[in-house]
Amino acid sequence: MWSFEMVAAMLAVGAVAGVIAGMFGVGGGTILVPLVLWILQMQGAENFQYAQHIAIGTSFAVMVFTSFASARAQYKRQAVDMDVLRAMVPGVLCGVAAGALVAQYLPNKGLQVFFTLFIAILAVRALLGIKPTPERQLPGRRGLFGMGGLFGLLSSWIGIGGGSLTVPYLTFCNVPVHRAVGTSAALGWPIAVAGTLGYAWAGWNQGGLPEGSAGFVYLPAVGILAAATLLSAPLGVRLSHKLPADKLKKGFGILLLLIALRMAWKIVQS
Repeated sequence: MWSFEMVAAMLAVGAVAGVIAGMFGVGGGTILVPLVLWILQMQGAENFQYAQHIAIGTSFAVMVFTSFASARAQYKRQAVDMDVLRAMVPGVLCGVAAGALVAQYLPNKGLQVFFTLFIAILAVRALLGIKPTPERQLPGRRGLFGMGGLFGLLSSWIGIGGGSLTVPYLTFCNVPVHRAVGTSAALGWPIAVAGTLGYAWAGWNQGGLPEGSAGFVYLPAVGILAAATLLSAPLGVRLSHKLPADKLKKGFGILLLLIALRMAWKIVQS
């Protein structure tokens, strides 16, 4: 049952996800996955065996729109490293496709635990503000291809646009933070497209999915959330170029920690 309160909450949280996506070069999956799980619960998710898979697939579909808006705004500000992008995209596509096909065989609770632990690790890293050694540099094209494949694989299992992996990696290699965020935003679009197609295909013949699903992609939620994130992501990009990077990272770390704690509590209760 789609109540006015539910739709309003989805639009509000979706707008927040869009702002965060634009700010940090992420897809917003850290917010979208728990939100879609909540939507499924309101729709009777206890009857859906693949609730976590649907949440991730739906998150990817929303990120197709979010990452496009964010990447477009970053490109206009000349904050995208096209050489890095061209080297990583082929690996990303291979990794996402492989991960999405394997995900249907992974246990639902296992994906939730993996997602929670991963978010907690990212939160600690962001809060500690660990800085790389000055001499560290990006690898060559083969190395970037391999890292893209790894990021695509992990992104497909977690339901994120890859920014939570790409931004820390690029800054670890001494890429300036605003350029890392811009490049990550652009890399998020092929991750989102490949992830959406992979999860839709993997769940296409599965029974017991909610009405309105295309495989593991819940289309009614995609329409509402995409509208909100599409409009708010450019605002996040503008904010990212105005606010100090260290304060943004600390705030994002706190947000990630809260999400991880919430997910952990739900796992314990289940």
